[in-house]
Amino acid sequence: MPEANITRINLDGKELILIGTAHVSRQSAEQVKEVIERERPDSVCIELDAQRYQSVMDSNKWKETDIFKVIKEKKTTLLLMNLAISSFQNRLAKQFDIKPGQEMIQGIESAKETGAELVLADRNIQVTFSRIWHNLGWTGKSQLLSAIFFSIFSKETISEDELEKMKSQDTLNAVLAEFTESFPKLKTPLIDERDQYLAQKIKEAPGNKIVAVLGAAHVPGITKEIHKDHDLEALSQTPPKSIVPKILGWAIPLLIIALMVYTFMANPSAGFDQAMSWILWTGSLAAIGAAVAFGHPLAVISAFVAAPFTALHPLIAAGWVSGIVQAYMRRPNIGDFETLSEDVFSIKGFWHNKVTRVLLVVLLTNLGGSIGTFIGGADVIRVFFNNL
Repeated sequence: MPEANITRINLDGKELILIGTAHVSRQSAEQVKEVIERERPDSVCIELDAQRYQSVMDSNKWKETDIFKVIKEKKTTLLLMNLAISSFQNRLAKQFDIKPGQEMIQGIESAKETGAELVLADRNIQVTFSRIWHNLGWTGKSQLLSAIFFSIFSKETISEDELEKMKSQDTLNAVLAEFTESFPKLKTPLIDERDQYLAQKIKEAPGNKIVAVLGAAHVPGITKEIHKDHDLEALSQTPPKSIVPKILGWAIPLLIIALMVYTFMANPSAGFDQAMSWILWTGSLAAIGAAVAFGHPLAVISAFVAAPFTALHPLIAAGWVSGIVQAYMRRPNIGDFETLSEDVFSIKGFWHNKVTRVLLVVLLTNLGGSIGTFIGGADVIRVFFNNL
């Protein structure tokens, strides 16, 4: 195996061996096995947190998903992002006939075989997603979700030779520069902070000889950050939620209600028209969103009925109502979870699978309802000023 993908660092009496891998490369998995067996380290660090470790070790984890719980805990977007990311990795893995994350699985198995202590060295993925989300404005969030969503259906393939070349620093820097050009605010929480977290965990791993199995993108940063001390607790904190959205979430609905009440008192006929405009805009566009997701007829109706009211209550969303109705009427079964990783490869499969159908009903209902709230709210204001 070539040493080009291995970085050796001597630090405070410890020998640290970093293996830069590509996450769907057979050569990477073979190299991990060969290096650990040859070096016989005291500890093996892998680029996983506890949640992803369980996912890698238990391929049937999707079957345990409670879709009602996902909706109630407002995690539909997070689940959709996870599906999109795993879909992209699975597509490449299928192309090369290798299990996704095989180099991490190999690191786990080789650590057990050699008696090395296994260290889960990466930051909790929920914290990373939270810090990424916090760094993006509304436009950035929309662009990111769109990019992730459409990446699911990409037919682009890549040769294994090209994948191996990504381990070289020059090519890696070029790829990273292109990535951060589109989403510059993502680099800090996605790459830089995790470099710091990984570096500190590797330094603190037990023993004098440590092997770390890492994605190639992190090796240059870790090589630099490992000579500094980093506060893991600070890096693990989720960003505080701004009070502004909460204030606006209550202020805008109260304003719309106040305008409606005033208009109705000043001119009952105009007030009635104003209320009907609000109901039709919010309800119709929410229902259209549910229909575009091919929601059950009752889910579409529930979206229409719920949207005019949920738009005036910041703690409830029309998509949650229609999503729960959809999940109840077309409840996903074990077969849907078993075929989930295959179904998300195509637009037809994405809409056909009952799991992703529920997620789409939630998201598109909320999207339609949000557009309806904007248009309906503008019309409420127009009628109010016309009747001053």
